[in-house]
Amino acid sequence: MQALTLVSKELGEWAVRHRRHLHQYPELSGEEHQTHAYIKRQLEEMGMDILAFEAPSVVGFLRGTTGENTIALRADIDALPVLEEGDKPYQSKIPGISHACGHDGHTAVLLAAAKWLSEHRDEVKPNVLFLFQSSEERDPSGASALIQQGVLDQVDAIFGIHLWQPLEKGQIGVCHGSMMAACDEFTITIEGKGGHGAMPQETIDPIYIASQIVGGIQSVVSRSLNPLQPAVVTVGKVEGGSTYNIIPNEALMLGTTRSLTEETRQRIHTHMQRIVEGVSASYGATGRMEYRWGPPPLVNDKVQSRYVEQVVKDSFGESVYAVDLAPTMAAEDFAYYLERCPGAFIFVGMGGEASAYPHHHPQFDIDEDSIPIAIELFVQLVLRYARQAG
Repeated sequence: MQALTLVSKELGEWAVRHRRHLHQYPELSGEEHQTHAYIKRQLEEMGMDILAFEAPSVVGFLRGTTGENTIALRADIDALPVLEEGDKPYQSKIPGISHACGHDGHTAVLLAAAKWLSEHRDEVKPNVLFLFQSSEERDPSGASALIQQGVLDQVDAIFGIHLWQPLEKGQIGVCHGSMMAACDEFTITIEGKGGHGAMPQETIDPIYIASQIVGGIQSVVSRSLNPLQPAVVTVGKVEGGSTYNIIPNEALMLGTTRSLTEETRQRIHTHMQRIVEGVSASYGATGRMEYRWGPPPLVNDKVQSRYVEQVVKDSFGESVYAVDLAPTMAAEDFAYYLERCPGAFIFVGMGGEASAYPHHHPQFDIDEDSIPIAIELFVQLVLRYARQAG
């Protein structure tokens, strides 16, 4: 673990205690009411102003000594519908729900950063917003909701962290530009003509047509997109029929697409629509695609990401900065903030023995050694910002 300049052992332990409490009482997206009350109570004990934004999100405000700039720090607070496995002493007490992505850690990190900054108000020049955001894991996005309520109206820059299992423990990384993918979902319905399995000539088989579409939409990535622009099209569910000798009237497919640029995202949608309708029509069926647009690509502002890089190197040492960090096709609704406000999203590595399982796995856990590092990063980003902005 890196030597920390500002964050004490006691504050790190304080954060871990709160993280473990939150881990035991996870709540799903949009339902984080106990979590809301818990966060609000902690902020009030710090003497923090609580701004009037819709629950279950919580927004705290700390006025800086100059107030010439306002920066926002964000943590997501929701959990997942995942039954936790293992034998942790702080195991989830809510059946079928767990913090299998680390949002309990993000919340504890931001609470601890708020605690440090509130106790050192005289050293804090910019105003600071602390965004404890609901509903990162599910639409409607909690980020979009806060933006619509005006949370970014006076914000000059925004930063968020993710305790990141794929990145080696002890590393901190940021991409200068595209970092995470747009995440969209689709439902394809094929309407054919059912009948007896022994007389297929009398039918229009939607299952066979669906199989052609599965292969066809894979050509979107391989033949319709720039090969230097990463993209993914995944069919995760195919549904149709009731028994072995009946050709059904209808087949259903559900899936997701991922892309790192808005141009690629739009091209995927256009070409998929054409393939679904065209392949279906060629067999005499009707094909419909419903497309749900999710979070856009997460693209860091390069000025702010370079600022993060310098803060990491100055605060933790050159070796801590993950030089070769590559974008990931995972998605994050922090992307909505970055569409409206300069900022950067940052990975704090925790991959290793204590955090061996991937995000969303039933046995996922945080390496708690990463928590003080993330607290220090948030605090340093705030304290150094006035100089950077000047």
